[in-house]
Amino acid sequence: MSENNTLTAIDGITVGHYTDAGAQTGCTIIVLPEPSIVAGEVRGAAPATREFGLLSPGMTVEQAHALVLTGGSAFGLAAADGVMTALESQGRGYATTAAVVPIVPTAALYDLGVGDANVRPTPADGVAALQAASSEPVVQGLVGAGTGATCAKWRGEKIPGGIGSAAVRVGEATVAALVAVNALGDVFSLEGESLTGGPPVAGPLAKPPQSNQNTTLAVVATDAALTRAQLGRLLVRAHDAYGACLRPAHTSFDGDICFAVSAGTVPGEPHNLAEAAFEAVGRAIANAVVASRS
Repeated sequence: MSENNTLTAIDGITVGHYTDAGAQTGCTIIVLPEPSIVAGEVRGAAPATREFGLLSPGMTVEQAHALVLTGGSAFGLAAADGVMTALESQGRGYATTAAVVPIVPTAALYDLGVGDANVRPTPADGVAALQAASSEPVVQGLVGAGTGATCAKWRGEKIPGGIGSAAVRVGEATVAALVAVNALGDVFSLEGESLTGGPPVAGPLAKPPQSNQNTTLAVVATDAALTRAQLGRLLVRAHDAYGACLRPAHTSFDGDICFAVSAGTVPGEPHNLAEAAFEAVGRAIANAVVASRS
């Protein structure tokens, strides 16, 4: 049996996709073990999110039960409704005096200009992705939230992006990432190879891009025990990988977002884990484009 080098290499994490190949959209659900501490950071200027404020330092609730990455722009955030309802029926959520409330931070990318703009992920599609979640290696390419994802738009191209995943071992710990690559920029490997044909340094825009039609989404997770503050350092290096592998990244036309998750009790040195996050995210970005070609 081959080694799992995707996000589900983290024990307890499962991933499921809902894919509408005809409309070229979909969503991806990451189900987290309990307890899982989650942080998040936005670096792009055009994000579409739900429950993202809970991920800031100092919030009462530090744990989440699932994450949703979705196409459909802000409309696609509705996929989380179905995920919340399904998790509630399983008794999973933050306990209040009246009910359990599943914490499901969600982020959306813009794919409305690729397929059918009138078809967006729905609550039922979120449930379908949740039901498909498994611990098997993550399916990569034009699936789930990456179904309608494209890149290299800064120079007038629309090259398929998609879902990519990778895992890096650091001593006893594992750091793994899943990325939905939907960038204004071109994609490069960590070694500097252009994977989409763009130049090493992006030049002026070929034509004025339509606002907000991009956004790359990532989840980086570890089975090491980290605080939310320590997860913040993983987020810094994860976004550094965006800068290395997406040229340009974090633009006025992207809503680039990354989630970071601590989902275990394995010992790990925070600096080394942050460097592994850089590698895992960078490898996942490259894997998305490579998988979308196959």
